[in-house]
Amino acid sequence: ISSTQVYPREVVKRALHFNAAAVIFAHNHPSGDITPSQADKSITQQLIKALQLIEVRVLDHLIIGGQQIFSFAEHGLV
Repeated sequence: ISSTQVYPREVVKRALHFNAAAVIFAHNHPSGDITPSQADKSITQQLIKALQLIEVRVLDHLIIGGQQIFSFAEHGLV
């Protein structure tokens, strides 16, 4: 598997279901390369915009690869 689909509408539904004030996303890169792809960056921005509409903050998006973790927040991407 080289990619998967994320549907912002479904994420918004779950955030509302749990009455979330904030969320943290995480996914893995089985290759071990934690560099965010353009698709990772794009979906993160789409999710931020969708969740802003319901006043839910995205605190971070983590990519896990092997023993390393990339934090969008630490790199100023959220």
